[in-house]
Amino acid sequence: MHAKTLTIDGQVVFMGSSNMDIRSFDLNYENDVLVQDQKITQAVCKRQNEYISCSDSVTLEDVVGWSVRERPVSPA
Repeated sequence: MHAKTLTIDGQVVFMGSSNMDIRSFDLNYENDVLVQDQKITQAVCKRQNEYISCSDSVTLEDVVGWSVRERPVSPA
């Protein structure tokens, strides 16, 4: 899953694939959309919750126990 999604107050949804960097905006021409629609927002929120329910939680304690090779970044 590469998409970035954000739902706000059950009314607004932001979806896209861009990261907040110049490469996404200028080089790769990635796009995002902002939609103000309760029905669409609720559908996206439902899907987000489905993904979360199938996900494994990762705590700082878990990351500290990983080897340096397993860590994407060092914990602060």
